[in-house]
This record gives sequence, structure tokens and C-alpha cells, in this order.
Amino acid sequence: MSSPITITHISKIKIERMEKKDGWAISEFRLPITGNDGSATAVFHSIFRPGSTHAKHLHKNCDEIAVYLKGHGVVGQSNSRAEVTNGNCRLMPRGTEHFFYNETKEEDAEVIGFYVGAQSVPETGYKFCGHADAKDLEMPRKGLNEGVLVQLEECNKTSEANNIYINADLRVPIGTHNGSENALIFASFKPGGELIPNRSDNCEQIYYVTSGNGVAGSGDYQLAVSKGSFVFIPKGTVHWLKNESSSMKLEIYNVLTGAGSITEANYIPIDTTQ
Repeated sequence: MSSPITITHISKIKIERMEKKDGWAISEFRLPITGNDGSATAVFHSIFRPGSTHAKHLHKNCDEIAVYLKGHGVVGQSNSRAEVTNGNCRLMPRGTEHFFYNETKEEDAEVIGFYVGAQSVPETGYKFCGHADAKDLEMPRKGLNEGVLVQLEECNKTSEANNIYINADLRVPIGTHNGSENALIFASFKPGGELIPNRSDNCEQIYYVTSGNGVAGSGDYQLAVSKGSFVFIPKGTVHWLKNESSSMKLEIYNVLTGAGSITEANYIPIDTTQ
């Protein structure tokens, strides 16, 4: 059965061959969603072993949104530095130099990211800008002077779209409120919670499941999702998501390509019983 949406799991995606000479000293780098899936935005999933880094680089053609899911490291944005850990969400504006270094000694760092509006790594306009050396890592970590860096738990919950997101807590760490044309949403569905059938004619959407188990679908197509699942929803496509657990939360990050807020997404509920 062909599907109007794309559902895949990171365990099914091959590791890309990225060249260290271009700054890609990353242990595992995968591209679960790209333009080959019809998406305007390429998505990456990275694992950084202790001491590994993605050197200084920039993307001249697109903004990058990243979510730090595990581990502890230092990030650079031009001449500023900051520490990041689980729950940090970051926007790197196009054309600005940045890097990440996993400075933990025993723990992998896990990062997902979205090249917003670029369907592949080459389309981002990737440029290697040099290695992050000891001086870079020793600079004061006072926060970033470009882009956005926020901690999810410090973002207020929102009641927007509570007719679409049922029995769920929503936060919007990145969006028009802090200068982004595209939004990053975090949704935590309580047991039995759901995203009812809906569509947005204003934006594409890409979900990443960080915890729990559920089912995502569109039309007659549905598939189980779990931690590590990615779901791509083209603009205007009716879709839904359910937490079928009786005891665990289902938690996701969702990037809206083309809408900077839930309001701009303009979710339209769809009655599928008729």
C-alpha cells in the first residue's frame, strides 16, 4: 500500500560516508528524511562518541534547527560559546559559522537536526571553516550571540491547538516569537492522548519520536512508531497520531517548514467518520 506520508525508523537508515577533511568528525551521521521523500527539508540524526566533533562550518543557503537529545557538549556560534545538554534546542541562521564538540568522557551525544528548506546536504551550501581547537573550547561559555539557544523545560506550555492535540502538553521552543520563520514544537501526549485527524495547507511537518509508543497514519495507512521514528507529512495531507499506551507518555518534536507558529500552521480538523 502506498502512503501519503513517510514513516521510517533510524535503525533502518544507513550511515552516510562523510569526509573528515571537510570537518565531519562525527561517529554516525544519517539522513532519514530528504528531498527523495518529497520533503523540502532534509533531516539528520547524529551520534557523537566521546571527544568527537563537527568542526566549524556554515550553511549559506538555509537555517538549521537542532535538538540535543543526549550527552553534554560545547557549541560555538561565530565568536560565542555555550554548553548544551539534553533538551537544548538551537537555531543556527544561514551563513553563520558554528560547531559542536562532545566533551563527555564516557557518554555518546545524540543530536537531530533539520536543514530547513534544503533537500540535501549539498543544497544547504555547506562550507568547512576550520577545526575547533583548544582555544575555541576554552573560551568563556556565556551564551550565543547569534541565532537561538533555549532549554525546552524553560519554555512555557501553550494552549494553542488544544482542539487538535488532545490530552497533550505543548511547548514551542523555536518560532516567530524568537525570530524563526519556521517552528519547532514539542508535544507530550499523556496515555490515550492523540493528534486528531487534521491537515495544514501552510506547512510541511516532520515528527521525531523521543519516547513512548504509538501509531501514526493517513487515510487507510498506519504504522507503529516508537523512539527513533521519523514521520514526514506533506503540506495539505490529512494525518493523525495516537498514544496507545495506558501508562507511558508519547513525546515528539515537530518541525513546521513554512510556518513560524501553531497559529500560522492553521491546523484544520478533519471528520473522518463521514
